[in-house]
Amino acid sequence: MTSCKQLEIQFEDPNPHKWCHPMKEDGFATFMSKENSTTQKTIFGPGSFFSPLLFGKFFDPSDAFPLWEFDSDELLPNLHSSSQRNVDWFQTDSDYVLKAEIPGTSSNSIQVCIENGKIIEINGQWRQERENRTKEWKSNHWWEHGFVRRLELPEQTEWRKSEAHLKNDHLLEIRIPKTTPPDSDTTS
Repeated sequence: MTSCKQLEIQFEDPNPHKWCHPMKEDGFATFMSKENSTTQKTIFGPGSFFSPLLFGKFFDPSDAFPLWEFDSDELLPNLHSSSQRNVDWFQTDSDYVLKAEIPGTSSNSIQVCIENGKIIEINGQWRQERENRTKEWKSNHWWEHGFVRRLELPEQTEWRKSEAHLKNDHLLEIRIPKTTPPDSDTTS
C-alpha cells in the first residue's frame, strides 16, 4: 500500500544559525566507520545526495549550489555506475522536480524551507536506537545525526506555490512551479 504525506514548506527559516558548526572531514570519517546500518550508508555514503563527499570531495552543506545548472551525469557518475540512483531532478513544462530517496526517516523529521525565494533547504534528523535487556539490566544506545542540503533555485519560479511530499516514508518529492511567461502581444 502506498502512502503519501504532504510536508509543510516553510518560507522563513525558524533557526537560521543551526548550521554554524560544520562537520569536519575527520569527524565524518569516524562517524561512518562505526557500526553502520545499510540505511546510514545509503543516506550518507558515496553517490548520495546528502553525502558530505558530494562531487568526490568534502562538501560544506551550508553552501548552496545551483541545482539546475550542472549535468548530473558528469558530476555524480557514481549514481549511474552503481545503479543506485538516490536523487533525480528534472524539469517539465510547468515544474522543476526534485526526487530524493531518504530511507529511515519520517515526515516529522524532514523540513523543507525556502529562503527569500532563492535557496531551498532540505534538512532533517536521523535517529537510531537500540535496546539491550537482560533479567537484571536494561540499557539503551542511541544517536542522532542531522543532514542538510541547500540548493539554489532558478530565478523564474513561483516558489511560494512549491509542494513537498514524502511517499512511503522514504521518497521525498519537491515540485517548484515555473513562472508562466507573459503573453507576447505583438502589434504591427
